[in-house]
Amino acid sequence: MATTKAPTGTTGAREDEGRELGAGAREAAGTVASGIAAAADTVSARLPDAAAATRGAVDEAARRLATGTDTELAVGASFSTGLAVGLLVGGAARILVALALIPAAAMSMTLVDRASARGRRAGAA
Repeated sequence: MATTKAPTGTTGAREDEGRELGAGAREAAGTVASGIAAAADTVSARLPDAAAATRGAVDEAARRLATGTDTELAVGASFSTGLAVGLLVGGAARILVALALIPAAAMSMTLVDRASARGRRAGAA
């Protein structure tokens, strides 16, 4: 079995090249880590505002569900259900289909609650 040895000068150059690549990788990792830290700081600074805006949107949606007419709720539930079915048939991701069904479920539940409340009042009279 014969083995081939690399010339002495080449081995030293390869080691130097390896050290340079390692230093470059460490520098890149440091840059990425500092970028992630900066992004995390930005997100944490904006999180309270985002939570407040979300709470406001949810409160507004609940108010509109409570004050909407039965016809408006029925049309909205039908539209949301149709959108979800269209997404499902179109091959959209299941998460999108589920998200499209959330308003339909909320409107339908509001309609059912109203109907049951009417039934209780009519039965009590």
